[in-house]
Amino acid sequence: MRCGARFAKHRPMKILVAVKRVIDHAIRIRVKPDGSGVETANLRMSMNPFDKHAVEAAVRLAEAGQADEIVVVSIGPKAATDVILTALAMGAHRGLLLETDARLE
Repeated sequence: MRCGARFAKHRPMKILVAVKRVIDHAIRIRVKPDGSGVETANLRMSMNPFDKHAVEAAVRLAEAGQADEIVVVSIGPKAATDVILTALAMGAHRGLLLETDARLE
């Protein structure tokens, strides 16, 4: 048996992509008057653009037959389901939301 021959068979591969819900990149960010953070009320939110590229790359790998399943995961409030749904619309197979109302960095 040649070295590496046992890995010649197709082994199912899953791709895990972490995605984050952030303020849309086209929105102008405002600092709160007291300087305690960024004003997020009534702002449009979307998937982090870099995470979007990662989902696109994972979909390309799956379309090329190099991956069997794409799973996206996000951590945040219930409203973060929108980024999971975006990834599913892009071609991901499953999505997980670890729901928390804690402030995450």
